[in-house]
Amino acid sequence: MSVAHLVVTLATAVWVGFSALSVFVRAKWVVGPLAEYGVPRSWWPWLGTAKAAGSVGLVVGLFVPFVGVAAAVGLVLYFTGAVITVLRARSYAHVPFPLLYLAPVVAVLALGPGS
Repeated sequence: MSVAHLVVTLATAVWVGFSALSVFVRAKWVVGPLAEYGVPRSWWPWLGTAKAAGSVGLVVGLFVPFVGVAAAVGLVLYFTGAVITVLRARSYAHVPFPLLYLAPVVAVLALGPGS
């Protein structure tokens, strides 16, 4: 494992974990747009849980590579879905936000143990 992979993975895990926490505490800057996009409130805990699991999975993946790859793939799918949700809501100015989470997850995959 390279130093770059370690640093990018840990930074990404913290970044995604912060996003999960923001959903759990119902931070206005996170749940306001979710409501605006039409995401049902009943989904919010599940979305936060998915991000939290992905964050933990990235860290576990430093020791069990398969888990890290699975977590990263899951997060890529999650944030791709977020981009699609924002586009469907025609909130084009908000598209960069899920991309800011998607990019480092893709970097974790690119720098992963198989590299």
